Amino acid sequence: MAAVAESPATELDRQLLDEDRLDAALRQPDQNPATLLKQTLSEADDTLAARFLEGTPAAELVPLRARVMDAVVSRLWPICLNDHADTACLAAVGGYGRGELHPGSDTDLMIIIPADPVEGLESGLRDFVTRLWDVGIEVGHSVRTIEECVSEATKDITVATNLMESRPIIGDRALFEAMQQATGPLRIWSGPQFFQAKWAEQQQRHRRFEDTSYNLEPNLKESPGGLRDIHMIGWVAKRHFNADSLDDLVDLKFLTRAELEDLRQGQHFLWDIRFALHIVAGRREDRLLFDYQSELARQFGYKDADHTLAVEQFMQRYFRVIKRLNRLNEMLLQLYQETILYAGIDERPQLLNKRFQVKRGFIEVTHRNVFRRYPFAMLELFLLMQQHPAIRGIRAATIRLLRENRDRIDDRFRRDLRARTLFMEILRQPEGITHALRRMHVHGILGRYIPAFARITGRMQYDLFHVYTVDTHTLMVVRNLRRLGVSEHHDEFPFLSEIHGRLPKPELLYLAGLFHDIAKGRGGDHSELGAEDAYAFCLQHGLSRYDCRFVAWLVRKHLLMSMTAQRRDTTDPAVIDEFAAEMGDINHLNHLYLLTVADIRATDPHLWNSWRATLLLELYRRTARALRRGLGRPIDQDELVREAQGRARELLRSRGLHHMTVRSIWRHFTPDYFLRYTAEEVAWHTAAIHAAGSAAHEPLVLIEPDTQRGATEVFIYTRDRDNIFALAVSGFDQLGMDILDARIITTTNGYTLDSFLVEDDPSEPTDSDARHAAIRERLTGLLRDPEALPQPRTGVLPRRLRHFNTPTQVDFGEDRGNERTTMELITGDQPGLLAQVGCIFARHGIRVQNAKIATIGERAEDVFFITDADNQPLDSATRQDLRADLLGTFEAEADIMRRGDGV
Repeated sequence: MAAVAESPATELDRQLLDEDRLDAALRQPDQNPATLLKQTLSEADDTLAARFLEGTPAAELVPLRARVMDAVVSRLWPICLNDHADTACLAAVGGYGRGELHPGSDTDLMIIIPADPVEGLESGLRDFVTRLWDVGIEVGHSVRTIEECVSEATKDITVATNLMESRPIIGDRALFEAMQQATGPLRIWSGPQFFQAKWAEQQQRHRRFEDTSYNLEPNLKESPGGLRDIHMIGWVAKRHFNADSLDDLVDLKFLTRAELEDLRQGQHFLWDIRFALHIVAGRREDRLLFDYQSELARQFGYKDADHTLAVEQFMQRYFRVIKRLNRLNEMLLQLYQETILYAGIDERPQLLNKRFQVKRGFIEVTHRNVFRRYPFAMLELFLLMQQHPAIRGIRAATIRLLRENRDRIDDRFRRDLRARTLFMEILRQPEGITHALRRMHVHGILGRYIPAFARITGRMQYDLFHVYTVDTHTLMVVRNLRRLGVSEHHDEFPFLSEIHGRLPKPELLYLAGLFHDIAKGRGGDHSELGAEDAYAFCLQHGLSRYDCRFVAWLVRKHLLMSMTAQRRDTTDPAVIDEFAAEMGDINHLNHLYLLTVADIRATDPHLWNSWRATLLLELYRRTARALRRGLGRPIDQDELVREAQGRARELLRSRGLHHMTVRSIWRHFTPDYFLRYTAEEVAWHTAAIHAAGSAAHEPLVLIEPDTQRGATEVFIYTRDRDNIFALAVSGFDQLGMDILDARIITTTNGYTLDSFLVEDDPSEPTDSDARHAAIRERLTGLLRDPEALPQPRTGVLPRRLRHFNTPTQVDFGEDRGNERTTMELITGDQPGLLAQVGCIFARHGIRVQNAKIATIGERAEDVFFITDADNQPLDSATRQDLRADLLGTFEAEADIMRRGDGV
């Protein structure tokens, strides 16, 4: 059955396919049937595509293409089988069986054959399948007897589903009818069994997509809320209720007419996208890849606006439709569950209060007018579910009442003290906060109560950094914050959970998480605009003005900690003092630290790693120390140096190094060295330099694969020469290693102490002896001949990067306290980027003192602390030349790689 029934055309459109003319042509003695049918199908597809681009909806074209295919295969069948054409039955299955065929869809066929062998039938069927491919039909087929149909369907619910929605095309219909009877619900897969199996199948499918439709490149069919979810409703309706279409479910009171219309509109929208996607891709494609999103947005009439791209508008509409379909799917499956699985169970409801009760584990209203009489009960419902965690969900009838009454959530509702109190109680509950907010969002309540949240629902950002839509990301931030306060999750982040346990009012943190991105897409600074929204909301909900300002501050500053950790030199006491002044006290620091970690973890599951964790932890600890000293009492640099040296001496003493030996090595080290390295790292370096002895004129390369900083540390000690940075990064580039951080210190006696934090290719065992030897050999070889600077590798951009155009930006600043220049480079991520930067620095005589390397999705955002060859800040002429070289190089490289010309 079609998941949403349409009224089929009585005859095939003659402009699309003139069957009389086709039959006449096939009767010509010199005509090659496969060639003619291939041409016929190709012309029909061209006509369908032209009509679609002219504005004909896919809902009209999809059934037409299925009937064109019927016409083609039904004419090929007798040509190949001759006298055996009525011995077997050709049937359509899958989407083709439902009468739905998109331009690139597979044509799924089943051939039912009699149980007893028929001479000549097998060779005729082989000829038929071969000629299908000759015609250009992407065919999936099976050949089975009725007994084999029963056996396969009994073992596999997918086969049973395909058989259930199959239809005969040509041949022995008696075989088809016998198959249907033998595989019907009275023989195998009864209604309840079928429902339970398909429901489990859907849950497993949703888990493959992390139970969210909101991925950067969603799947139209398989994602939650996609076409498969609509099919699921139709399959169960047919199997259990013997419904020919979902219209029958309206008669059976399972669907309202409005809900049916929602399903139909949603399916038609997804069909339009899928039809267009197949045309653009030139093949079957159900993933909305970046390759196609912009072109589809253009085809659907979207245009770039001031604060939002056309592709973002298009994808937001897609995500909102999917969300609506997902809600309907959930409600209908629950109705099925109650009717199919619990039909014979009579259970007395458990009264919660005069408005709500629990029956069979599901909460429901005591009367259908509850939400009309007590609108605030739409929030009370979710609070009760938190307070009674044994409740499994909301009864479908109550979900329907929520849908019918949620428009009552207006300004008057939001001013109601009962509603405000209920919302804050939801955030103050000891458990169930995340589930409550997600349920409120799923059922359209959260966006009604916070209108600004409705505006970010389904909003995507067209980049590789933000993996989820803004609303999904926001709720994941709240989830991450909440898990820090739940005892069973303390092992995930013990230190963060310990901080969370000391928070006087955790609900303030959750409010900050809820509002931190709420102004995305409005234009202007979303942090500032969101802070204004958060302050007004908190004030409206009875929080003290101090707490309102506190939440607003968290929203305004929610990016500050990650930006400071990833883009500034946090070993510099001045940077720490400045950041501590922004915090003001340990309470602000604690809240911002937790919010920052939760935000990064909710942006992209692969973004959070040991390296970022270490960066933030180091910044937190240094700032906490500065706050304990007191603002206005900056940390003394000499004190920090003495502390690091004292601890390192203890470690070296335990390794047997005499203090005079240590002193002789350290006498040439500058204070910067002891500020930028931990005592453990200082001890490691010093012991290795001592062990090298007279061989220290050779480059010394040390490798520590498991450092406290969350990545592999490569330390280089060698005579100071030009191009050291360029040589090292070129070596790492050749080895396929990504650089996260670089620290370069020059000694007073002409040596350089360079430390690189790197990540290896996941396929390479970084901690293996062979890998270490390869790293040492490559770097040592390059450093021995500093004049022979290798050419950086280039290559074709990976598919996902190719669709983004990040203009190159080069900005300079002053680091007066350290007498150096800061240079920020923003450009599109590309192979060999850092090696290319190193070569450009070498051309201009630039020395790198420190570097912060960050790849943010498709963007490289790197910060370099640099000087000229005399260790002085860059003058204006050098800056101008360097900027021009960088801009010219990376814009040209990006153009080449986007075209695929790279080698």
